[in-house]
Amino acid sequence: MKKYWLLKSEPDTYGWSDLEGLGEDHWDGVRNYQARNFIRDMSVGDLGFFYHSGKACEIVGVIKITSAPYQDPTTSDGCWLCVNVKCEKILPKPVTLKQIKTESRLSNMVLLKNSRLSVQPVEKDAFEYILQLSR
Repeated sequence: MKKYWLLKSEPDTYGWSDLEGLGEDHWDGVRNYQARNFIRDMSVGDLGFFYHSGKACEIVGVIKITSAPYQDPTTSDGCWLCVNVKCEKILPKPVTLKQIKTESRLSNMVLLKNSRLSVQPVEKDAFEYILQLSR
């Protein structure tokens, strides 16, 4: 069963354009156990939102998980994982955190309850609704 995610990155550090330029890359550097556990739950074919954190605070695109979780190459500590991701599509219009906060249909998003979590699940209905908002 396909799952849906939200992956956050500061655009000045690693933004949508960086991933787009590579086409596919590994999503590494996660050092939070809860976020790592979510990575562990990812499967090839799952979809996720690419979220620009920091000053931007907006969902800018859709990514696809292209590998099973594996050892994060940025550390020798075997407990940290990463997955490969690729760009699926840029959103026609970014969906901002401010906008998400005003939508009652999105009030249960992890993004609103644990804003610092860099990898988080998204319910299918919320994922589809955000795609509608981006049009």
